[in-house]
Amino acid sequence: MAKKKKSKRRTSKLDRNRVQHLLSALLVFGGLFVGWQYYQAHFVTPWHAAGDRAGKAAAENFYSQEVQRAAEKYDLDYGYLMALLMLECSGKKPAGARFEPHVFNRLKQVRDGKRTNYENVTAAHLADASDDALRNLATSWGPFQLMGYKCILLDVNIRDIRGPNGVEHGADWINQTYGSVMRQGRFRDCFHMHNTGQPYPRTGLPRTHDPQYVPRGMSMMKQFAPPTAHATP
Repeated sequence: MAKKKKSKRRTSKLDRNRVQHLLSALLVFGGLFVGWQYYQAHFVTPWHAAGDRAGKAAAENFYSQEVQRAAEKYDLDYGYLMALLMLECSGKKPAGARFEPHVFNRLKQVRDGKRTNYENVTAAHLADASDDALRNLATSWGPFQLMGYKCILLDVNIRDIRGPNGVEHGADWINQTYGSVMRQGRFRDCFHMHNTGQPYPRTGLPRTHDPQYVPRGMSMMKQFAPPTAHATP
């Protein structure tokens, strides 16, 4: 009997040791995971930085003058707008488009009376909208990748925000929605609001689709100066 009790005690001790080792391992890996998240949320990785530098010249060539005019018209920061379009369309022209299935489903729910609204969009706005029309509303367009349904707030057509005046309409929307935040110099909040609709979280961990979105934007702002800054007297 004594041998059995000793054997049970040894087994119990081994089990406790295994549990302690497992918990220690989980804490270590958990700490590394959180640390990696914080790193990505606050520092630009070398490969992202290299790509952003490579696209700078094309972005300035395609958009610099348009962005400068829009920045002056709406009292917005030129460097922010240039960094934003780098994030959204990589400075390319044409900027391309991106369909968002989850937005399409929510707009469809609004149209069909299963949801009261989606942001400022109500059933009244979508009363006669076909599924194809909803797809356009659920697609992001232009250099700032403005969602199609934003045309309702701007009181323009989708063809306007995806056409040659995309910079102008995008800047107008930014001014109406978070321009006052930008004029306070809260650029980290601005990048996060453009991507998620919400200011930067107090936790320090962004909710953007890409954790590098905000730090890349903040870093790229330093690369861009208004064209007039390079003018020769």
